[in-house]
Amino acid sequence: MEQVEKDEVLVSELKRQLEGEDMNLQQKVNLLNNGLNRCLNVAAVQTDSSVLTRLKSRLYQSGVLGHCVLVLSLHPRRLQDIWSSAAMLAQLTSSCCVGVDPGEHSKTFHRLFLPSVMDGLLSLASQLMRQAECMSLFRKVMDSVGWLLRAHTQLTTQVLTSVHYEQIQMCDDVTVCLLCVQLWIQTCTASSDFLTGLSDDSVLLLLNEAVSQLAVSSDSAVGGASIKLILLMASQLDLRLHPLLLQFGGLDSLLDKDWRGRGFDQDVDQLIALIQSSRGRKSQSQVSTEHVRAACVIQAAWRSYQTRRRVKSLNRAVGTLQRRYRTRRRQQQQQQEAQQWEEELKYQVCVRRQQARREFHQKQRQLLQLLPPDQVQSYLQECERRAAVVVQSFWRGFRERRRYKDTRHTLRHTRAQQQAARILQRAVQRFLQKRRAAKCPPVTPFWIGQKGLTDSRRAELQRQVDEYITAHPSSRVSPEECERLHKEAQQLLLTELQRAEQQRREEQRLEALLAHTHTQLEMLRDAPPLSVVTATDADSFLSPSGPIAVRARDAHNALLQANRMPWWRTLGDMVDNFSPALLEELEAELGGLYVGGSQGVSRYTEVDGINL
Repeated sequence: MEQVEKDEVLVSELKRQLEGEDMNLQQKVNLLNNGLNRCLNVAAVQTDSSVLTRLKSRLYQSGVLGHCVLVLSLHPRRLQDIWSSAAMLAQLTSSCCVGVDPGEHSKTFHRLFLPSVMDGLLSLASQLMRQAECMSLFRKVMDSVGWLLRAHTQLTTQVLTSVHYEQIQMCDDVTVCLLCVQLWIQTCTASSDFLTGLSDDSVLLLLNEAVSQLAVSSDSAVGGASIKLILLMASQLDLRLHPLLLQFGGLDSLLDKDWRGRGFDQDVDQLIALIQSSRGRKSQSQVSTEHVRAACVIQAAWRSYQTRRRVKSLNRAVGTLQRRYRTRRRQQQQQQEAQQWEEELKYQVCVRRQQARREFHQKQRQLLQLLPPDQVQSYLQECERRAAVVVQSFWRGFRERRRYKDTRHTLRHTRAQQQAARILQRAVQRFLQKRRAAKCPPVTPFWIGQKGLTDSRRAELQRQVDEYITAHPSSRVSPEECERLHKEAQQLLLTELQRAEQQRREEQRLEALLAHTHTQLEMLRDAPPLSVVTATDADSFLSPSGPIAVRARDAHNALLQANRMPWWRTLGDMVDNFSPALLEELEAELGGLYVGGSQGVSRYTEVDGINL
């Protein structure tokens, strides 16, 4: 129990230092390295092996290992000056992840935490690979990757499909390629059940890496290590590897041509014999008739031809693939760097605003301390009053702007609706007029002068007319009645004209009131600040004669422009706004008497020598 309490104290103290103190990246990495070293050394001297397991579990549950993963996943520009410390942290983190008992958080540990740790290690290894002076650190990080793989076999697929590991694979350095192959050799040698626990896809990826090294590299050490890895996989997987080897057509010819006489001919012969035996075993299982045998021969010839052609163009294809891949990765890194710089800039702006706000409050507190006690309350009330005035002014301004915007939008919408209604009415009236004209019966020609009308027929028609007149007497009225109806119609017409005149006066009054309101709103919008206002500006606001004159002059100018427009432009509403070029043309045509547009508005105080 005493040892458990000591472990709890060590982990709690390390967690408190990481979360409580404001440290830079170098100090944080040094603190993590020293704290993890101290915890592991204390647990290593204990005879009970469960102490180390309990300590590692406590480091994971407290979040200390999470801090390590965050540091390893940082951008390489921030780790540029602390490569050695970062490599040491990677080794300690990998050691702490082996032998952990996550307890109830087992699923989170294996599915989320371990993949993030492996991704951080591979990211750091890919950055150290680009530094020529950090090769020993790269070897240390790759050893950490192998140590973690041997303990957690399920991470193999992640490593083989990782973007960072692909960057390491595409490196042209012989040392890097040899370290990658030796990593898998050591992992397979340390655990005999490592390959048997992998899926066929993972085994195929690992086999593909070894074969690609044989096809691309020309170094004897890399080739010998790749052949040794394939033989080691064959010894552990036995028959399971044979169908996978057959997917690499032409591998035996490649080994026979390029890798003999390098000092490991025995391994080459053994691998060639293994490939040929696999091919023979497969052919014996499938060949049953002469037709099948002939098809196999044709397929083998065609595949060998394709393999030879692919091997000849492999170097060029690999170079093109690497070049395109590096270009794409460079673009992605530049985008990530730009995004990180932008986020850093936003963070700095927020920090500076907080600092400025803190300094302002401190200065205000110091000023309050300098005031006499009896003036503090009045000073605070004055501050509150000023703040309320500022808030009210902002709110009223916002409300008036929104109200003015809504008014303009409503008027524009109403005008558009009226214009649309007029257009629809005109179209409907024309349509109905055409319909009526189409439905009217054709006018029959007058009977007089028709061909074939005789005197007897004319007499008969006259008789019929007389009978109709007798049966239907005329409804004529007397002259007195006509005069009375005429006077009544005149009285109704006069009443209608008076009502129309009153309605027109009311509309004119509403239009004048609306124009006056718009003029006042425009004057308020374009008004100068109170600090620079003059007596002339004040008079212009007190007397509405100037804006009214300008508005009348603008309306007159618009009427003149409408009269100059072609007939087809006058069918719709008159255009209220005209381009500056048309206004200048009209002013030049009228000999300077035209005052409109922005110039007319700016000179509304004086027109034709008269001060308005």
